[in-house]
Parts: sequence; C-alpha cells; structure tokens
Amino acid sequence: MYEDVVRAERVDLAAMLAGLPAARWDEPSLCSGWRVRGVVAHMTMPFRMSAPRFLGEMLRDRGNFNRMADRVARRDARRLGDAALLACLRDNAGHPWRPPGGGTIGALSHDVIHGLDVSVALGLDRRPPVDRVGLVLAGVRERNLRFFGVDLSGVRLEATDLDWTLGAGDPLRGTAQDLLLVVSGRRLPAKLLDGAAAGRFAG
Repeated sequence: MYEDVVRAERVDLAAMLAGLPAARWDEPSLCSGWRVRGVVAHMTMPFRMSAPRFLGEMLRDRGNFNRMADRVARRDARRLGDAALLACLRDNAGHPWRPPGGGTIGALSHDVIHGLDVSVALGLDRRPPVDRVGLVLAGVRERNLRFFGVDLSGVRLEATDLDWTLGAGDPLRGTAQDLLLVVSGRRLPAKLLDGAAAGRFAG
C-alpha cells in the first residue's frame, strides 16, 4: 500500500516540475540554502548513488550526513542539469530506496516534505492529498523535532483540514501540509499560519 503512495507522490512531483519554466528552477526553496534544482538533486541522490559510493562521500565529510548531503546536492545540481534531474525523478518513481531506519513512511516523508519545499516556496497550487500528508504526520516523534531543531514549547499545533494535533499550549492552526513544514523546521509565510505564535515559525 505505502509503496503505491510513494510512487504516486513521485509521479505527481515530476508532473509539477515538468510544468516549471526554466527560470523557476533557479529560485530559492524553503530548504535553507537550496534552490529548486538543489532540492531535486537531493531527492534523487539515492537513485543514483550506490552503497560504496555513498560511503565514500560520507568519508569525505567525516561522517557528517548533513554536510555530505548539502555538498552533493549543490554539486549534482550544477553537473546534471534540470532535464536530467527531472528524468531521474520520473524514471525512479518506483525505486525501492528507503532511508535507514525510516522504512517506506520515511521515503514518503522525504518526498512529501521536499516537494513542499518547492511548491510552497514558489507559490504553486499543487497540494499533496491530505491523507498522504496525514500518513507523514502520524509518524512525527520527538526525535524528528530534535533533528530539525523545532521548539514547540507553549504551542499546540492544530490542523484545519485533518484530525491531527501536536503539543500543548496556545493553538497554532494551519493546513496539514503547512504544519508538516513547521515540524520539519521550515520557515513559512506568516499568512499560512493562524495563532499568537505564528511569528515564531514564519520567515
């Protein structure tokens, strides 16, 4: 079941990216420091990289995954070109990659969050199905918040289009996809969130 959802998300993202004018691939995403093509390069990295090569890249950055991922995304975005990156995403919709310890839901989370990094930053009207976003939100744990450096103290997230809440305190309301970006450490346009703490998560 989840494999079909992952495939559907990648197919949808490829269709969204195929409709972008060339200049928009150079615009900033919500993923700090990455333009659209950098996000796509990162999303497709697991499809291109063998286990031995992954280990070699990690060794170059002394085991720091975030540093390695940033370096490789920027490098591949320059080397491969937009058309090749799009083709890689489209051709690997059914690829079996799963993040270590994350399983199929981890793969779905990876694709949904990075897809939103692009669509929300560019103001596109593409919205992943709310039940698909709900699968990702259902897997959010304290360790995810720590990984992204998210502080929800005094805040209760409340989705307006899904029966989902997280935290305790003053309500902060938004759509499921916008709250997913909040728990992923992204800074959103203030108009997307409603609540006294909206400014803490806007930027």
